[in-house]
Amino acid sequence: MSKDRIYCGSGIEKFDGNLVETTINLSKLKDSEHIFEFNGDKYIKLKVAKKREVDEYGKTHYVEVNTWKPDTTNSDNAGVNDAPPVGIAKQDEDLPF
Repeated sequence: MSKDRIYCGSGIEKFDGNLVETTINLSKLKDSEHIFEFNGDKYIKLKVAKKREVDEYGKTHYVEVNTWKPDTTNSDNAGVNDAPPVGIAKQDEDLPF
């Protein structure tokens, strides 16, 4: 899992925040380990986030590659997703509805 951030673009907020128009630098994505294939098509997960300050070019957002990958080496996490989400009780098998 890569801990380095991969910034690959920037964008401008438009229409009172209802749209963020971005430009992606494909050279930064080429041969990325974060490109994955599904049903014969290639994908990459990206995050678009608001910058703390507008930059010198008027850009209000940045685009970053989502580098998170599940840790498959730790067997202690086996069955973690079997529990219901916090605040939701597991359904009983004998409920009347």
